[in-house]
Amino acid sequence: MASNSTYTANGENGDKGSTEGELNEWKHRPPYKVHDNDPNFHVRYEASCHCGKVKYQLSREKPLDAKFCHCTTCQKLHGAPFQWAAIFHKDDINFTHGHHDLGWYESSEKTCVHKLPCKVSCAYCRTPIMDEGRNMILLFPTLINFKSAEDRKNFEPSCHMFYPRRVVDINDGKPKWSGINGNSELIADTPEEHKKRKREQDEDKALSERKRELDEGKAA
Repeated sequence: MASNSTYTANGENGDKGSTEGELNEWKHRPPYKVHDNDPNFHVRYEASCHCGKVKYQLSREKPLDAKFCHCTTCQKLHGAPFQWAAIFHKDDINFTHGHHDLGWYESSEKTCVHKLPCKVSCAYCRTPIMDEGRNMILLFPTLINFKSAEDRKNFEPSCHMFYPRRVVDINDGKPKWSGINGNSELIADTPEEHKKRKREQDEDKALSERKRELDEGKAA
């Protein structure tokens, strides 16, 4: 790594700070790859964990989407009524500190190995940093040091997921999904226009499925 790197290592998770060898290959791939001196990486936001050992930058002005998740896993792991998450590409993030201070947790197998999808946190203060998926990352806007109300507005959630598992009612007029948005039912105070759009999408899907079945029947 270049001597003028902006990245520093502390190794609170036992990592010795090496970037060489097969066990350290993940450090050269997004989202952990450091964007040193990359003219195409334009810093738009800066964020950090509670203790400050883990710091990162974001280059995208708006997330691909932002949501409130009320599933019990998010409630327990965040110690909060729900999770506020924003979706980004893995290349949108640049860790400037704490590259070696990250801990992982794979919730389905309850293991601390780096196995996707997994939860990523600061190994020192335990602040949740992100959820790393196979193709995308879910970041938590509460870590971002917003410089204006307009910047924060860019992360406005579009909907609620797993709303039946909520521990508090939120009557904000946003779409409320019983599970994953787009793949479950709209409930509660979801605006009527969203419910209508969902019905139309379901009808189009049913018609397409019926057409496919008829076409397959003709071809048989």
